[in-house]
Amino acid sequence: MLTPLLGWLSLIGFAALGVLIFAFTPNDRYMGFSQKIMYIHVPSMWVAYLAFFVVFFCSIGYLWKRTAAFDRVAKSSAEIGVLFCGLGLLTGALWGRPTWGTYWVWDARLTTTLILLLIYVGYVLLRAFADPGEQQARLAAVLGIVGFLDIPLIHVSVQWWRTLHQQSTLFQVVESGAPKPSMPVELLVPLLLALAAATLFYAFLLRYRLQVESRVEALERHLARQ
Repeated sequence: MLTPLLGWLSLIGFAALGVLIFAFTPNDRYMGFSQKIMYIHVPSMWVAYLAFFVVFFCSIGYLWKRTAAFDRVAKSSAEIGVLFCGLGLLTGALWGRPTWGTYWVWDARLTTTLILLLIYVGYVLLRAFADPGEQQARLAAVLGIVGFLDIPLIHVSVQWWRTLHQQSTLFQVVESGAPKPSMPVELLVPLLLALAAATLFYAFLLRYRLQVESRVEALERHLARQ
């Protein structure tokens, strides 16, 4: 019951977002219409980070408790994270062409994000081709934990090195120490809606993927008894 509900809520959220973006949200003063790619790019990277955090958390849980449920959630979340991280890099390239004049530059944020994607592609390949069992789960858990450590590096890369990326997209800290929106409200509200809809969509995909995984395991057990 919850899975279809999450699917419908995310669908309604994306539909409302499309109407808001194309009918009511103004174009950015400097980037023009191409700025609207932000409403796909930023939520895609947010979902990727969220998915990899779930992998990180569940990998620690598996190494600690050796519980199969942790392993299943980590595996499913990693697949979703790879999908959205790839989408984030693709939309970033499409946004970069009209903004920077090029699809790709080897700056710190892009390079560390590509490394993140490759790490978790390796995670998915490990799951696909290594012999199933506890050893595979342990190796995947270690890789899931190590890979997540790249995300803080991605976050601070715009502060540690000179890159084409701007700093905080949502909020910045002013002299008083309080966070302040770093973009106009008419652009911030659709972005927050996009993040909420993308989070619901992630929850839907994760639950659906876990249901598929559960049925596959049940079928394998049934075939093994034949």
